[in-house]
Amino acid sequence: RKEQREYDKGLYKIRHLVENAFLHLKRWRGIATRYAKNTSSFRAAIHIRCIFLWASIS
Repeated sequence: RKEQREYDKGLYKIRHLVENAFLHLKRWRGIATRYAKNTSSFRAAIHIRCIFLWASIS
């Protein structure tokens, strides 16, 4: 573009972080193939993976 669009850099950083978190969740085989048969164990797997991602970021 000859003229760049205006955007909020802070909001873009947060959006990028969230999109990457979903990418990492989708890469995890247990969540991607949904081995968990019920909702509570599926949510637990997502929570465990999110904790792992958070720990590796911090």
